[in-house]
Amino acid sequence: MTGLTPGDTSAHTTHGVARAQPLARDRAWDEQFPEDQLVVVRQRHPGRWVFATVLALLAVAMLRLVVSNPNFAWPTVAHYLFNPTILSGMWVTCWLTVVTMLLGVLLGVALAVMRLSRNPLIAGASASFIWFFRGTPVLVQIIFWYNLAILFPEVHLAVPFGPTLFSASMNDLITPFTAAILGLGLNEAAYMAEIVRAGIASVDEGQQEASRALGMRELKVMRRIILPQAMPFVIPPTGNETIGMLKMTSLVSVISLSDVLYSAQTIYSRTYETIPLLLVACFWYLLATSVLSLLQRRIERHFDKGRREPG
Repeated sequence: MTGLTPGDTSAHTTHGVARAQPLARDRAWDEQFPEDQLVVVRQRHPGRWVFATVLALLAVAMLRLVVSNPNFAWPTVAHYLFNPTILSGMWVTCWLTVVTMLLGVLLGVALAVMRLSRNPLIAGASASFIWFFRGTPVLVQIIFWYNLAILFPEVHLAVPFGPTLFSASMNDLITPFTAAILGLGLNEAAYMAEIVRAGIASVDEGQQEASRALGMRELKVMRRIILPQAMPFVIPPTGNETIGMLKMTSLVSVISLSDVLYSAQTIYSRTYETIPLLLVACFWYLLATSVLSLLQRRIERHFDKGRREPG
């Protein structure tokens, strides 16, 4: 084969030409256009600027419409923003969100573990619970629990064939707060069960096999090995469910539970200032969801430390 130098462009063999010509072209390009004299020209996107300008004009027009329209009654909004009735209703909304999410998460984890059980009766019971509470509207469930006294006027706890230990009226037991917790919490448990089950399924099966090989029991494997590894997959949808639950608590106004929406309704039913009071409720919902979003981001960052590459 004919020998070639790096700058040689003449070759008598096909393979030699194939190797020499690219080297000659690259050297000629470098001599004609040195790297220190190259000018980088940014790619232009005129369509983006046109679209951004249109959006900005629409935003300004919308803001001007909202601010200048006297029917929004912004002084009235400012007057009722920190009204004691509104603040009390916001406290009920936050407290109801915390309680129902705790019930939903705890019961959802239990249902997810039951769903993965090898016992068909346990798995079937969990699947039936999830099927029923996911398949019926939350509002229907809240109203059903609120009217449970129609089915069972009284509750009796007695020893079989013995004396009665406890007796009470169902109306005394099922208060609006209790009905709201049952309706929202049980519905949330059905959704959390599927979220947790998906998180558990994301963990490699080899982790479970290795844990069983070490002699660990099923519950200990789930508590110490599987659930900690599933948390990065469970936390984001759980945060979304919490934010959704905060807004879903507005449904309890139909059973006269004094959340922030019902508190606003009680005020505008007397003053007929509907729009300003609804804007007050929107303000507090937006504030609460913003705080929850920041908290969710912090929690996700904490549980995602093990999966991030060292910087």
